[in-house]
Amino acid sequence: MPEGDTIFRAARTLNRALAGQSVTGFETQLPKLARVDFDSGVVGRTVEKVDAHGKWMMMQFSGDLVLLTHMLMSGSWHIYRPGEKWRRPAIDMRIVVKTEKICAVGFNVPIAEFHTADTLRRREGFKRLGQDVLAPDFDPAQSIRRLQEHGELEVGVALLTQSIMAGLGNVFKSEICFACGINPFRRIVSLRAEEVACLVHTARKFLVANVTEISDDRIVTYTGMRRTTGRADSEERLWVYGRRNEPCRQCGMPIESRKQGIDARTTFWCPQCQPTEVT
Repeated sequence: MPEGDTIFRAARTLNRALAGQSVTGFETQLPKLARVDFDSGVVGRTVEKVDAHGKWMMMQFSGDLVLLTHMLMSGSWHIYRPGEKWRRPAIDMRIVVKTEKICAVGFNVPIAEFHTADTLRRREGFKRLGQDVLAPDFDPAQSIRRLQEHGELEVGVALLTQSIMAGLGNVFKSEICFACGINPFRRIVSLRAEEVACLVHTARKFLVANVTEISDDRIVTYTGMRRTTGRADSEERLWVYGRRNEPCRQCGMPIESRKQGIDARTTFWCPQCQPTEVT
């Protein structure tokens, strides 16, 4: 499922593939995008850059036009050379951006909008995003303060709140809490200062580790499955996520899970390593 690391890597790949090139073709199955294309035209513009903020991606075209996308649970971007066969059926296509060298295809993209710089700044759900955990200038102290300002929230809910920190999803939520030894159902207000700091620093550590640059300046679309344990064995790549009833990798107790928050996202934790009551 796309989280901040996935979107960061996708934006990096698209930027390498498209930046500086002129758009030679644009297709979409989304009426609102098609209308803007009809009125303003995408073909002939230059792709200036593609970047990410949290789980949002921005493809910026010359002439003050920005394609804003969010993948939610199932969307994805692919890149192909001219004439190369798509790896997904055409029925799943939502957006195609073509240049002389590359065809970028957005499959099952659930949220896609054209904006100007001004309308993007005012867009609900985007304008109040917290710091991007992967931003080069990420300031841990700022995110620590933001967490502490939301003391009533459960830890697992707070980590998914994009206005506090942008980019964390359900996998990293559970993994970060485990790595810090914090029960995800505790409230932020119950945490010691060093525990709040651990959440922020571990969030940064885990996401950065999962976007580590290993490709020089080449276009790479896949770098392997998400890892948090640091172990080479792919069967041991995560601490707790998706491991209900399996033994904890540290103490051997069965991992537990249950729904959390108004979105009922499943949270995984070890009852031994992450106790509810802290002495």
